[in-house]
Amino acid sequence: MLGRSLHLRHLDAGSCNACDWELAALLNPVYDVRRLGIDFVASPRHADGVVVTGPVTRNLEAAVRRTFEAIPDPRVVIAVGACAASGGIVGVGYASAGGVDRVLPVDVYIPGCPPRPEAIIFGILVALGRLDARRRPCQG
Repeated sequence: MLGRSLHLRHLDAGSCNACDWELAALLNPVYDVRRLGIDFVASPRHADGVVVTGPVTRNLEAAVRRTFEAIPDPRVVIAVGACAASGGIVGVGYASAGGVDRVLPVDVYIPGCPPRPEAIIFGILVALGRLDARRRPCQG
């Protein structure tokens, strides 16, 4: 769908920064996601999708929608971490809209608090269609 490379826009919607540190680790020499054709860009207009961390706070709800609308079609939305998936310990309230799926249509959820870099890579490759989300049993 998106070709051989993927450019993602990271969007911190109100996280504690734990998931952000794990996303930053993807660019170091150990994980090096650029070798897989995955890169993070500064502008949503240059992106193929958005990676959202944290529960969507009420003051960032409009910004999250505008960022999503600025990404050209076809686009992918990846929720990284327990907070982005469900709202986490914050939940829904006067200051939080909850998980990203209450604001945007999410394609892939990557659970964890924070998820390991390997899990994030796996989720991104599932979103690209390069891997199947279900693991097959080992033949041995």
